[in-house]
Amino acid sequence: MNILDEIIAYKYQEVAERKELYPVKLLEKSLYFENTCMSLERYLLRPDKSGIIAEIKRKSPSRGDINPYVSVERTSIGYMQAGASALSILTDTRYFGGKNEDLMTARKYNYCPILRKDFMVDEYQIVEAKSIGADAILLIAAALEPARLKELASFARSLGLEVLLEVHSKEELDASLNEYVTVVGVNNRNLKDFKTSVDLSFELANYIPKGITKISESGISNAQVMVELKEAGFHGFLIGERFMYEGRPERAATEFIREYKALLAKKPVTA
Repeated sequence: MNILDEIIAYKYQEVAERKELYPVKLLEKSLYFENTCMSLERYLLRPDKSGIIAEIKRKSPSRGDINPYVSVERTSIGYMQAGASALSILTDTRYFGGKNEDLMTARKYNYCPILRKDFMVDEYQIVEAKSIGADAILLIAAALEPARLKELASFARSLGLEVLLEVHSKEELDASLNEYVTVVGVNNRNLKDFKTSVDLSFELANYIPKGITKISESGISNAQVMVELKEAGFHGFLIGERFMYEGRPERAATEFIREYKALLAKKPVTA
């Protein structure tokens, strides 16, 4: 069993337990449940933003502790002030050290789209995402059969949430892309063995249909690579570890975005 299989198996167990503790009817009474979601896609395409979905991630199975005591309030505010287009908040506790309260804190202090980054396998988690203030959810092609992924995407859209489909191959893209998906993310990190290569984004760029907002995820360590990805047609970039390894992730994001914009100014690109 690889790490992705292990995580997914645990998620089914976790969801069953959470259903007992926090029934759907209770989640629907949340302060955030009736809120209109902000469009992740629209913010990624805004010309005044960087296209970066800045992530808060405390740890990971492959890296161990990254920034376990990060201030979600300070970092999330700083990310947005730096020019990020959106936030990504890890809510998985066992493997990534996150929690739902992290997303709720980010929601409290920021007016921007927030992606709930977790391993979604059940409609319950989507209701939960809406109840804690998320605007978009992640659906991972490697973790779900295409028909099941489509069901979850449809359900998410019925609640007003946008869907980020994460793929790691052309086969996953062809099998899992459906009409409910608004953003496709190429994960440069293989979730089965955690090997990372940004080359994968360049390989898959032209296979993502026109009209779909596309982002590159993981392994983006310098601004020049981001410029090259934009030239290849990517509209957005999910970046976490590049910032989170710093004591003040928001400062690292500010410097990174400043460098990126300077490079763009020297060499205008079109997406």
